[in-house]
Amino acid sequence: MGNLLQEDIIGHIGLQKYKCTISWLNGELIADEPENIGGGNLGPDPFSLLLASLGSCTLSTLRMYIDRKGWDIPQIHVALNIEQKTETETTTIISRRISFTSIVPEDQKERLLAIAEKCPISKLLKGSSIINTSM
Repeated sequence: MGNLLQEDIIGHIGLQKYKCTISWLNGELIADEPENIGGGNLGPDPFSLLLASLGSCTLSTLRMYIDRKGWDIPQIHVALNIEQKTETETTTIISRRISFTSIVPEDQKERLLAIAEKCPISKLLKGSSIINTSM
C-alpha cells in the first residue's frame, strides 16, 4: 500500500521560538507551544493537533455512518483529552467523549461507539506504528 496522502506534509521552524508552520496540499497552519514553556501560544501545540486529528476523524466517520443509515442525528460533539503515565514505560491515555444535541436511542449509541473505534485515526493510534526518520 502506498502513501495515504497525495503530497507530503511539510513543516518549517525559523528563529521564533517553537512557532512551526505546517503546510499541506490546500493550506497552512501554525503550531506552537504554550507561553508557560517558552512558546508564543500562536497555534495548537502538538498534543492538541493529535487530538484534533482524532476528533475530526471520529466526527467524520460517525457522520458518514449516520447519513448512510438515514438516522436523524443533526449534531455530534466530541471532547478529547490526553494523559501520560510513566512507570517502567510511558502509557498514553486518551479520553474521548461523544455526545449529541438530540435524543439518540441506546441501540444506536452502542453502534456509534463501535463505529468510533473503527475510525482510521483510532486504528492508527491503537495499532503498531513505525516511524522511519532520515536526513
